[in-house]
Amino acid sequence: MQTKKYVDYMVQQTVDILGIDSPTGFTATAAKHLMKEYEKLGYKPVMTNKGGILVDLGGKNEDDAILIEAHMDTLGGMVCQIKSNGNLVLTPLGGFSPNNGEAENCRIYTREGKVYEGTFQLNDASVHVNDDYSTKTREFKGMEVVIDEEVSSADDTKKLGIMIGDIVAFEPRTRVTESGYIKSRFLDDKLSVGILLGQAKYIADNKITPERKVYHHITVYEEVGHGACGTVPEGVTEILSVDMGCIGEGLDCKETQVSICAKDSAGPYNYDVVSNLVKVAKDNKIDFAIDVYPHYGSDADAALKAGYDVKHGLIGAGVYASHGYERSHKKGVENTFKLIVNYVK
Repeated sequence: MQTKKYVDYMVQQTVDILGIDSPTGFTATAAKHLMKEYEKLGYKPVMTNKGGILVDLGGKNEDDAILIEAHMDTLGGMVCQIKSNGNLVLTPLGGFSPNNGEAENCRIYTREGKVYEGTFQLNDASVHVNDDYSTKTREFKGMEVVIDEEVSSADDTKKLGIMIGDIVAFEPRTRVTESGYIKSRFLDDKLSVGILLGQAKYIADNKITPERKVYHHITVYEEVGHGACGTVPEGVTEILSVDMGCIGEGLDCKETQVSICAKDSAGPYNYDVVSNLVKVAKDNKIDFAIDVYPHYGSDADAALKAGYDVKHGLIGAGVYASHGYERSHKKGVENTFKLIVNYVK
């Protein structure tokens, strides 16, 4: 299989999607972009009431269909207080850690359509002034968004149109290195969205009709746990979630591999699905690792908790520093793509 053009395509798609802010609950712009990309490939995507995207990729057996899922929503923040000095206190969207967001540039989106820039800082952030700078616990109640406007009071900030409930999106700082590394916030899970577009392109380019009906579902509330609690088409017997592969102490996965998850915090994945994924990887000489994720939940988990009677699995390109400034590699993208393509075959 000649994969270079697909890897290039998937990485570029990922970079493009990363450039569109889409914290959980604020995904409409990213969804419109993805709808157009699927349409360019010749598909007819449908936007769900929830704001996700469902795509029919074709296939023969409609009674044994597979639903492949990835999520375009990311971590972020929401304004929960406008302080007397005009700066903003945030409440997190998803499992965003203030330790990972300190000193990062961000954008505040108002309901009037205005966008303001700011920086997420520790309260009293000057080392030369704050005696407790080094020992202070980084927590949302002790941090603030310093707005890049001349404000010195809550009224000044409110006059800009900024309100409680406004979305705050953090700068992804996306980089693709000459050595093949992909660095960015929110590779979880926009890298997987790029990979699913690659699979869709491969099917369209090669005029493939899979033996099983194949659907894509790009979800929008995964980071808060209910992304895939709906929108499972009739005839689906299996859900494969494509999300980041975890890297860390006690795990085998590397950024250059595809990770196959055997168990996460919700319990074991379907034994037959995991076994079949491993067999496909071995048969096609795909570089993979099997791991158990101690702190993790996926869209496939959410679908089962919602009551769907399906088998479920989870795979993803290896991603280091999850929920922080993340890093993966083009080889991890390639191996994940090859596993999905051959598994569906």
